[in-house]
Amino acid sequence: MAKQDELVFLPLGGVGEIGMNLALYGYGPPEHRQWIMVDCGVTFPGPDLPGVDLVLPDIRFLASERKNLKAIIITHAHEDHYGALADLWPGLNVPVYASGFTSGLLEAKRNFEKATIGEVPVTPFKAGDTINVGPFSIEGVAVNHSIPEPMSLMIRTPVGNVIHTGDWKIDHEPSLGPLTDETRFRQLGDEGVLALMCDSTNALRDGVSPSEKDVSESLRKIIENAEGRVAITTFSSNVGRIRTVAEAAEAAGREVLLLGSSLKRVVNVAQDIGLMEGVKPFISEDEYGYIPRDKVVVILTGSQGEARAALAKLSRDEMRNVAFAAGDIVVFSSRAIPGNEKAIQDIKNGLVEQGVHIITDTEALVHVSGHPRRNELQRMYEWTRPKIVVPVHGEATHLTAHKELAEQSGIAVVPRVRNGDILRLAPGPVEVIGEAPHGRIYKDGTLIGDFDEMGIGERKKLSYVGHVAVNVVLDARYDIVGDPDLVSIGLPVYDDEGEEMEDTLFDAAISAIESIPRARRKDIDMLQEAVRRAIRSAANQAWGKKPVVTAFVTRV
Repeated sequence: MAKQDELVFLPLGGVGEIGMNLALYGYGPPEHRQWIMVDCGVTFPGPDLPGVDLVLPDIRFLASERKNLKAIIITHAHEDHYGALADLWPGLNVPVYASGFTSGLLEAKRNFEKATIGEVPVTPFKAGDTINVGPFSIEGVAVNHSIPEPMSLMIRTPVGNVIHTGDWKIDHEPSLGPLTDETRFRQLGDEGVLALMCDSTNALRDGVSPSEKDVSESLRKIIENAEGRVAITTFSSNVGRIRTVAEAAEAAGREVLLLGSSLKRVVNVAQDIGLMEGVKPFISEDEYGYIPRDKVVVILTGSQGEARAALAKLSRDEMRNVAFAAGDIVVFSSRAIPGNEKAIQDIKNGLVEQGVHIITDTEALVHVSGHPRRNELQRMYEWTRPKIVVPVHGEATHLTAHKELAEQSGIAVVPRVRNGDILRLAPGPVEVIGEAPHGRIYKDGTLIGDFDEMGIGERKKLSYVGHVAVNVVLDARYDIVGDPDLVSIGLPVYDDEGEEMEDTLFDAAISAIESIPRARRKDIDMLQEAVRRAIRSAANQAWGKKPVVTAFVTRV
């Protein structure tokens, strides 16, 4: 090992935020490090990003390091851990290692979105397997989470071992395995763990997470005691809960209908790899209307208030073959992701207007998180006995709470790290030694680009103040010919005096030209700018806002 060889950790997403997880581990001298990437996730746009479909991590740092990137390892198939892979992989073109379930979902998504997603070749990798790439040896370690086949990673390097936990929790009675492998983590602790890069999502919550078994029992009682239909909305990737609901429905003599394309894709993949064996076939939408209300359960998408999801459509009574009636029950077997509360409440209000009864996790144990609470975090410290704990996967409040917990638990070194920080783990002092380019890029339709490239700033402006397009035609003597063509979109129809807004703007365009002496009208660019400014000023005087204006002046 040369003196300058270092092991560094570089998060490009997921540290200082929930979602968009992407971590890089580098080994070697600063000018020639070899890298591996762990996860490649997305986050979802809020109303501040109109029209944007997905938010992806900015990987421009890898543009110069592409030849040194040896592999991408995916810990599990939640969108915030693998959702950007299909879009970003073509620019990297390196081996990808992932579980069979993750690979199956990636392929199912590609088949569903043929226009925008290319094929990503995946090498199977699961808990218990080990791969060797460059100076890294990576072992998958079984953990429990709210999705099939999740894993932590033991990353061995010449200067020390790192455990990257991914998403995990301790549940001794999950509805779907695996169990978090305490025995293996203890063995890894005996081997020696330099650093533990650990999930912080629930670092603010005391105790331990309830078991999925308890949630299953609660849902079973709701289904058994319901007099009408029961609809349960949950994350489409939670195969264990989907299976639990299906089994409870069958025990209660009810048929099950699946609604939502993402839910059906996940279930199809789960069926392909044997995770739904023994579950009775689901009914079709055409059969729904012929089944008595007390003999059906609906499992559907839309728990986060997504406007186009099945639950939102039902709340607006927009589905052709499926509807709810007064006395039916809708169970939100999920938690609200921060930022989605208003959209979720709108759906609840629509359902309540139909006479539907809503059950959430404030009224019954209908959901449990897939992330570790404080006591579970301390258990992981005890098993692995790391010298360093790096809180990841969380917003600032989660990361800070995790840092304080680790320090209180006797961990000697707990550095503060955020997206873009290059953290040296070994050798020498553990410290942030630099910052890499990082940020966000946006998928909008079939295109991907940064904020300016995708025109998001202008689009936001349009959403607030609308747009006016005007074309003024001049003759050979630079006099106005006929009436200007003017179209306004998103502006009020009338001002406060009852005058039509377009008439006011029309007059402003004419006045702007006529106020300029004919001898100076040869400068067409100057005329266009004068018209643009005049319209914005007139709109501001009448309305109090300045629209986006596109002005054309044409000489014939």
